[in-house]
Amino acid sequence: MENKEVEKKMMSIKAEDGSVEEVEVILAFEFKDTKKEYVIYTKNEKDENDNITVYVSNVDRSSGEPKLVGVDDEDEWNRVKDVLRELSKSE
Repeated sequence: MENKEVEKKMMSIKAEDGSVEEVEVILAFEFKDTKKEYVIYTKNEKDENDNITVYVSNVDRSSGEPKLVGVDDEDEWNRVKDVLRELSKSE
């Protein structure tokens, strides 16, 4: 029996202070109606309940270089939370 390791998708993110960090991509998706792209990723940090912390960002490509920005619109955030709920059901 072969033990196949699932290949992790990694990406580099640059913080505002210029530092670069490698993170693991959990899911990247786009809402077809708004054409907005999102990425769910983790730094493999755990909270006090031993759950892995995940981050969600909107991918802004308007400047040519993809930039991660926060989700601050409430309706948009509710749609993203629906995706997260579906993702957690499939685990």
